[in-house]
Amino acid sequence: MLVITVSNQKGGVGKTTTCVNLAAELGRRRYATLVVDIDPQANSTSGLGIAPGSVETSIYDVLLGEAAVAESVVRTRWEGVSLLPSTIDLAGAEIELASAMSRETKLRRQLEALKGYDVAIVDCPPSLGLLTINGLVAADRLIIPIQCEYYALEGVSQLARTVALVNENLNPRLAIDGILLTMFDARTRLSAEVADEVRRQFGDRVFTAVIPRNVRLSEAPSHGAPICYYDPTSSGAHAYEELGKEVSDRWLRRAR
Repeated sequence: MLVITVSNQKGGVGKTTTCVNLAAELGRRRYATLVVDIDPQANSTSGLGIAPGSVETSIYDVLLGEAAVAESVVRTRWEGVSLLPSTIDLAGAEIELASAMSRETKLRRQLEALKGYDVAIVDCPPSLGLLTINGLVAADRLIIPIQCEYYALEGVSQLARTVALVNENLNPRLAIDGILLTMFDARTRLSAEVADEVRRQFGDRVFTAVIPRNVRLSEAPSHGAPICYYDPTSSGAHAYEELGKEVSDRWLRRAR
C-alpha cells in the first residue's frame, strides 16, 4: 500500500479538500483507497459523508492501542473509498502520546498491518505537532498544497526543515514529492505570479493540475460528498480529475 500524506501547517490551503477529492478520483480509477483522517477537526471524515459522532472507534483509539485498525475502518458511499475516521477526541492525543514509546511511528506501524488497499491518503492537522509527525513518518509520498495567494510560501520553508529532520531520523523515504497549486483565480495577476514563483522554486514537482477557486467545490463538503459526485461538470471536479490521473501516472501505476 502506497501512503500519500497531504500536509501544510498553514490552514485554509485546501488540504482536506484535496484528500477527499483525490481519494474519490483514485477510487473511481479502481484503486482501493483509504482516507486516514488524523486531524481532530475531522473534516475529511464529515467531507466523505460520515458524521464524526456516529463512529464507534476512530484513529484516536487505534493510535492509543485501544482498537484494532482493521476494525476501525468504515466504508463510505463512494466507489473504492474507505475511511479511518477522526473525532474531536484526537485533540488530546498529542498529550496522551507524548510519553509513549516510539510515539512518532505509531501510525506507520498501524498502516503496515492493513491489507487490501492500494493507497492510503493521510490528512494531517494544520500544525507541526506529533500527529503531523506521525503522518510524515508514515508517508511514501508527500503532497503540499499551496494556495495562489499572498504569503503562499509562508510556512513551507519551516515544513521543509521538518521534512529534512524526519527524513534524517525517522523516514528516509520522505521528500517533498508533489506541490499542488490551489485556490487559483484566473482573473487576478497575483494568482498567476504566485503560480509562476512556485513552479520556479519547485520545478517538475509541481503538479500540472491546478485547483481553481470554485463555489461548487466549497459547497460539496456541506453535503458530505466529493466534488466528482456533487457536481461532476464543475471546474473543481475537472481539476481533481486531472490530479487523480497525474497521481496515478506518477506513483500508482508503477507500484502495481
